[in-house]
Amino acid sequence: MKISIIGGGGLVGSSTAFALQCGGVVSSICLIDANKEMAEGQALDLLHGASLAADQRISAGDMSEVASSQVVIVTAGLRRKPDESRLDLINRNVDLFLSLLDQVKSTGLKEIAYLVVVSNPVDVLTYLAVQRSGLPWQRVIGLGTQLDTARFRSYLARRLQAPPTQVDAMILGEHGDSMVPIWSSATIAGLALESWPGFDTAVAKEVFDATKGAGAQVIKQKGGAGFAVGLSIREVVHAIALNSRRLLPVSSLLNGAYGIHDVCLSVPTEVGCGGVRKQIELPLTPKERLGLQNSARVLRETIGQVEMRLAAGAALRTQAARVNVTPKSGERGIPRAAWTARK
Repeated sequence: MKISIIGGGGLVGSSTAFALQCGGVVSSICLIDANKEMAEGQALDLLHGASLAADQRISAGDMSEVASSQVVIVTAGLRRKPDESRLDLINRNVDLFLSLLDQVKSTGLKEIAYLVVVSNPVDVLTYLAVQRSGLPWQRVIGLGTQLDTARFRSYLARRLQAPPTQVDAMILGEHGDSMVPIWSSATIAGLALESWPGFDTAVAKEVFDATKGAGAQVIKQKGGAGFAVGLSIREVVHAIALNSRRLLPVSSLLNGAYGIHDVCLSVPTEVGCGGVRKQIELPLTPKERLGLQNSARVLRETIGQVEMRLAAGAALRTQAARVNVTPKSGERGIPRAAWTARK
């Protein structure tokens, strides 16, 4: 299976490539980046360790590589400017993502390919990719709260002195402020979390607060997430490649599950051959269900704002074309520099 990583020269993209190299499942890893030299350097570094990891083809290339790829991972994103509003940053990243998506489609994206969206706002971009990529919705998967869930489990393990791999707990909903911790089904080594020694409401609040603030903390201390997000992406890719049908909290289009329609967010999802095989409805508590539905409302509102702006921009371009006037710079285009995903 060939994997192409758009934004592969950046921290998230290169960490993903390294995680996939160590996993040894995929056969080919190609790094694509606006900064071609950086992508080539990252690919060279990975190649140097190939004899110690797996028998894989590792390279750097351009968008033409997408045509022969089974999985395309988009990690490219723009950094927040000083005093920039959340919506302004969202709009800039939407413009970048749609520009990249147009390039991906123009190269001849396979109908049986998978598109894995990592760039933020991941749920909004996943929704736009479902609408515009031409792929079946099941083959468009956003990383969603997969990373938040990994952080959540690790913080719980550290706080309760438990083995991290035996902690089973999930964050669902938006990869953002309205994310929802699912305490009702959380376990450690198969034991209900509420019966684990040392767990109480104060610990629950402490761990969830740490999880919500984890992205900001890692950006402040080292500039952005790399290792954990790379491993989180690997989980999704391996589930597809091995058809393992793993239950992962990834973002995909919901049309009825949990009473939610026409929005992409994270729910427990069976991932395997074909992408999204099934969305599982857990027996949530009333508080958890309301939190998930609130998360959907928040995302639907943001998607609505983005769609209105895109429609207005399209109308302006149509009007300009009718009078043979070139639209002003910045209507839709964005600079190709700084494809750096931040998690």
